[in-house]
Amino acid sequence: MNTSTPLFRVAVFALIAHAVLSAFSAFAFATFLVPPYPEWLQTPTNQRVMALGYTFGGQTTVVLGAVAGLAFLAHAIGKRSALITFAVAFVLSLSSELAGTATGFPFGAYGYTDQLGYKIAGLVPFNIPTSWFYMLVASLAICGRTMAARDDNATKWWWALIGGLVLTAWDVSMDPAMVKTRHWLWLGGDLSQASALQQFIGTPFFFGMPLTNWLGWILTGVLVARAMLAIVPPSVWARQVSPSNLPLALYAVNGLLPLAICFAQDMVLAGVLGTIAMGVPLVLALRRSEGTFRAGAPTVA
Repeated sequence: MNTSTPLFRVAVFALIAHAVLSAFSAFAFATFLVPPYPEWLQTPTNQRVMALGYTFGGQTTVVLGAVAGLAFLAHAIGKRSALITFAVAFVLSLSSELAGTATGFPFGAYGYTDQLGYKIAGLVPFNIPTSWFYMLVASLAICGRTMAARDDNATKWWWALIGGLVLTAWDVSMDPAMVKTRHWLWLGGDLSQASALQQFIGTPFFFGMPLTNWLGWILTGVLVARAMLAIVPPSVWARQVSPSNLPLALYAVNGLLPLAICFAQDMVLAGVLGTIAMGVPLVLALRRSEGTFRAGAPTVA
C-alpha cells in the first residue's frame, strides 16, 4: 500500500493527535481527575482550565479520530466511496441514537450530558455518530484480516455480524467509564409491569448498564456495517483497507481512555473484560502481516 499520499499523511497526523489526547485523558482520569480532587486543582485558574478541557477535550479527540478514519479510508478506496460510506454510517447510527435517546429503543433509557459537545436535536452529541463510523472502519478492517473476503450476500451479513461484535467489544469498558465520568447517564425506568424477558434485559446489571445496551449496540453495529459493506464489499476491505496497521492502531487507541478509567475508578471487572474483549480481535488481526491477504480465502489459519 502506498503510504506517501497526502491523505495517508493526514490520517497519520490525525491518529497521532488523537492518540496523544486519548493518552492524556486516560492519565488525567486515572490520577488527578479521580474524586476527591487534589488541592492544586481547586484554584480558580485550574478550575477554568478543567472546564475548558471538559467542554472541548472529548469532542476534539473524537473529531480527530474521525478525521483519521475518513482520511485513511479515502486514501484506501477513493474519496467518493469514503465520503458516501461516512455519510451512510453517520445517518444510520445517528438515527439509532436519536431513537434510543427519545424512546429507549434499542439501547434502553439513557441520555447524554453536555460533556461531548453540541447535541443534534438536543439529544445526541454530533461526535457520537462519527465515532460509530471510524470504529466500524477499524472493525471491518479487522474482519478483512480474519475472515473470508467474498462478495456474496451471505458473506456480507456474516462480516456485518462479526464487525458489529468487534465494535461492541469496545463498549464493554467504555460504557461503565463514560457513565462513571458522567458523559452519559442510564435513566432506568419502572419495569414492574413488564414481562419477565423485558425485566431481564432491561434491569441494570453491569455497572448500571442493562443488557439492552449491548443488544442495541450489536443491532445497530450489524445494520450500519452491512450498509457500509453494500458500498465497499468485503474483497475491497481485505485488499485495500485491511493490509494497513492504521485501522488496528485506531481501534487500540480508543481502548486507552475507558480502560484507564475502569482500572483507576474501582471498576476492575469492566477493565479486565474490556481488555479481553478488545484484545482478542486485535491479536487475531495482528497474526497476519501486510501482504498476506487474498480475497475469497480465510486470512487466519
